Amino acid sequence: MIDRRSEPRMLCADLVDVRWKDQNGRTRRAVANLEDISLSGACLQLETKVPVGAPMRISYDQGQFAGIVRYCMYKEIGYYIGVQFEPGTRWDAREFRPMHLLDPRSLARKAPERLKPDYPRPRGQ
Repeated sequence: MIDRRSEPRMLCADLVDVRWKDQNGRTRRAVANLEDISLSGACLQLETKVPVGAPMRISYDQGQFAGIVRYCMYKEIGYYIGVQFEPGTRWDAREFRPMHLLDPRSLARKAPERLKPDYPRPRGQ
């Protein structure tokens, strides 16, 4: 799957409550694992398939995000659900900070000098 986000994703892990309407119009609820988050969307892991295009609410202790399901795919241990937040809904780490949060760009900045591409190769390679 092509990453189409214009801003960086923050890897995270936290449990959130999600609600959506199924294909029959019934409201469904589940607890989901928040896998990553950006200013305009999030990826969740659920045990349940969710229809693409379904409106979804992601609730946390102090508030909620509203969005639309953009993808739902099964991978090994569950369904990964991509949610694009509604216009006017944006993630702000000062308002909601997932329990575990990692900016993968920080790992690249900390990479040892020997792993950088301009480092000379050992003889014989």
